Amino acid sequence: MASRSKISPAEEQAEVPKERGGIQSLERAFAIVEEIARHREGINLADLSKTVGLHNSTTFHLVKTMAQLGYVSQVRDSKRYRIGSKLFTLAAGALEENSFLAIATPVLESLTGETREAAHFAIRSGNQVVVIARTAGSGLLQMVDRNGGQRPAHATALGKVLLSALNDAQIRQFLGREPLRKFTPKTIAERDALLREIEEVRRRGIAYDDGEFDADIRCVAVPVHDFAGRVSGAVGISGAVWRLSLQSLQGMAQPVREAAKLISNQLGFNEKKTARVA
Repeated sequence: MASRSKISPAEEQAEVPKERGGIQSLERAFAIVEEIARHREGINLADLSKTVGLHNSTTFHLVKTMAQLGYVSQVRDSKRYRIGSKLFTLAAGALEENSFLAIATPVLESLTGETREAAHFAIRSGNQVVVIARTAGSGLLQMVDRNGGQRPAHATALGKVLLSALNDAQIRQFLGREPLRKFTPKTIAERDALLREIEEVRRRGIAYDDGEFDADIRCVAVPVHDFAGRVSGAVGISGAVWRLSLQSLQGMAQPVREAAKLISNQLGFNEKKTARVA
């Protein structure tokens, strides 16, 4: 019987760098993707290489491969690199409504437990604002709603937050050309006034609904961000006007912000890294 050849210690050690090299390549590739994702306007090769701590040639070969696979794209004029469409497609598939529901529901339950008010999580789907997760408060009067229920964007705090992620032209397109419906005397139905309201939401990062959709209900909502720093949803609470004065509603803003932060973190959002490149 032929004897099996034995691997010498030197040969065994020679295999280790290969294994480490493979792992290191993955680490480098993901570091590049994460850095590109933090730059919404794109990043050039020199700055990318410097930030991730790699030689230009190493970064170039890695990013070229990712571009060929569709995970990274290069802007023709500026030569800057941006996240590719394939990565967005994968992310969108992973963050479908069922995933949002699983992530948001326990956070909303905690928010309701702390505030004793109904909590909601909504996303923009096409030209609709859709509530995909909610928990009921303890008060006698609650907004009648269900998961999957649609809300008017211009008349709700959740909708205003989602509109704030669009520019003014996109907002007008989103709302269409028909007159905006007045649900109550407080509904903001004039487009220019609504745009001013949305600009204030962008500036402050929070939106209020003072009986604008339902005259008996007040709401507060804040944005939820995804891994690329985009507004991917809105979380908020609502309660009866006689129980929630505007002052008390403002006082509940902090737990709503904390809830949004928890959901955002689970979607891959890193506030410190986003702020660093803003």
